[in-house]
Amino acid sequence: MIHVVTALSPYKDQLANLLFACVNEGASVNFIHPMTIKKAQTYWNEVTPSEFHLVIIAKEKEVIQGTVQLVFSQKENGLHRAEIAKLLVAPTARRLGIGRRLMEAAEEEAVKAGRYLLVLDTEEGSPANSLYQSLHYQIAGTIPKFARSALSGELTGTTYYYKWLGE
Repeated sequence: MIHVVTALSPYKDQLANLLFACVNEGASVNFIHPMTIKKAQTYWNEVTPSEFHLVIIAKEKEVIQGTVQLVFSQKENGLHRAEIAKLLVAPTARRLGIGRRLMEAAEEEAVKAGRYLLVLDTEEGSPANSLYQSLHYQIAGTIPKFARSALSGELTGTTYYYKWLGE
């Protein structure tokens, strides 16, 4: 079951464990291995769902299997766009379509909010690239040596994507 959550309190421990597991498996989501559970908890304690920041979760039998965030631009000239952030799928639940369903839910929420341009970025060469391309996200470009790889710590490129959801 996929849904938008308005309060993170009931889910913070599971979300922290999910972030911890994903980063330690190499997910490129702004953290470096080794991830600590304390750092993951701190991150989720600072996330506040709001009308401008949606947190979407995928649960199976009360266990969170994945999450994605949708952050609406609040800039006057950008009220038509939003950013996809922190797509995480539990390592044990990958390749089951959860990431795809989370992305589709984020797109639906964006359209409901009148946001028709979505942007995101991911590590160059990451398996996530094939997911985004299969969902018809277009490559805007790659910036070399943009961030450190979660596992190796080496500088790696970041690929930026966009998708227009309007007519």
